[in-house]
Amino acid sequence: MGTFLMIVQYIICIALIVAVVLQESKGEGLGSIGGGSQMFFNQRKGTEEILEMATRYLAVGFLVLSVVISVWF
Repeated sequence: MGTFLMIVQYIICIALIVAVVLQESKGEGLGSIGGGSQMFFNQRKGTEEILEMATRYLAVGFLVLSVVISVWF
């Protein structure tokens, strides 16, 4: 059972890395203070929403699975 959980965690880890890498950079940071207001008026596209949601669920899954593996073993 432990090996199965570790394999699932590995798959979630790889999927989480891919989801984060595929997301578009939001590198404005503090540049929006100086007049770069594109960050506030930019509409999110469908792909960006899907990747953001996938990242959220994969991160929660990874966290829960890590706790389960550490407590169980």
